[in-house]
Amino acid sequence: MLSAIVGINWGDEGKGRMVDLLGADYDVVVRYQGGNNAGHTVINDKGKFILNLLPSGILREDTVNVMGVGMVVDIEHLCGEIRALESKGIRITPDNLMISDKAAVCMPYHVDLDVLEEERLGDRKQGSTKRGIAPAYSDKYMHKSIRMGDLLFPGTLGDKLANILEWKNLMIAGGYGQEPFEVRNGETAGWLRRFGEPLIPFIRDTGRYLSEAAAAGKNILFEAQLGALRDIDYGIHPYTTSSQTLASYAGTGAGIPGARLDRVIGVIKAYSSSVGGGPFVTEMEGAEAEALREAGGEYGAATGRPRRVGAFDIPASRYGVKTQGADCLALTKLDVLAYMDKIPICVAYEVNGERTERFVTGDELEAAKPIYEYAEGFKQDISQCRRKSDLPKAAADYIRRLEEAVGCAIRYVSVGPKREDYIDMSR
Repeated sequence: MLSAIVGINWGDEGKGRMVDLLGADYDVVVRYQGGNNAGHTVINDKGKFILNLLPSGILREDTVNVMGVGMVVDIEHLCGEIRALESKGIRITPDNLMISDKAAVCMPYHVDLDVLEEERLGDRKQGSTKRGIAPAYSDKYMHKSIRMGDLLFPGTLGDKLANILEWKNLMIAGGYGQEPFEVRNGETAGWLRRFGEPLIPFIRDTGRYLSEAAAAGKNILFEAQLGALRDIDYGIHPYTTSSQTLASYAGTGAGIPGARLDRVIGVIKAYSSSVGGGPFVTEMEGAEAEALREAGGEYGAATGRPRRVGAFDIPASRYGVKTQGADCLALTKLDVLAYMDKIPICVAYEVNGERTERFVTGDELEAAKPIYEYAEGFKQDISQCRRKSDLPKAAADYIRRLEEAVGCAIRYVSVGPKREDYIDMSR
């Protein structure tokens, strides 16, 4: 069984929680894109964990975890993340963690360039996490990357770094007017040695491993970062991430481009949230936003930034379901809405005076205004519900209304933050 867990909206839907929950049925969990610019929060019997780079399967002792070719890896951050997990008793060895030799390294100059560009943009900034992700992917497509596999060959690594920095300093010093990075045997080379050497035992040809695992009938779960609306091609350009967040990219980003998925599980929240810039049609403001933000604990796992929050957006979610090719959905944080008397739902947009149920893009999305309908609030604690028959009628009605509107069945519903706080709606 080859399955993917992907985000339907802007990210922050709760994918890590679902990977942790469903990971028991899989032998291998693979992160196939992105870097440490987003976080997956997982709460289970071992405690609370925020994972930025490591696959969420790392919290299960018998699961093999793979960081795929499509990722960009800040090796300093990764070393820190591994140490933090080990300090909580999580075992991490080359037997349960593998890093693709083809994944690009996110370098210190990438972080600097990210910060410099956001500062240059000023009021036009795109909401970057300033962790170097866009510059790292840009260099990848300019054929100017240090890859994880290069760390295995220190004899040639220095020349590769020198050639890249000669080019990179044209922009750092000549474009932004900053001090150039040292080319040979300086701070940048030392950074690579310090944080690269501890990771060498984990680096391997993960494509070969995954191909053999799939041929042997192993169950593989592909874990995405962010959501469909942040995809570099199909998201709300230019307020996107710099990689492909879609399920259709899972095999390619993992290292087995010929793989065919058996199941795609899309994750949506019972309301909307977003970190970063760009149009967000249902965004709430003031006290209304603060109430939802506090009820849902809506602060970015990677950055700690308050998330923008709003009502469930049917046009955006319907688009995300189709773009991801979702076979079923997991609805998270339904319990958060228990304080509402009436639950707002965005059923359509008004764009330049006309109603549309289509998810629009570009300038049309910038101009879109939400058209709301309201569902009855369920006004009670549902955190102890474990069967769909336990849910109050208003909560069950809300679930049915969403799945009918987006055109995909909701299979799982989370009613609390812990691993066991969920309902399988098929039972």
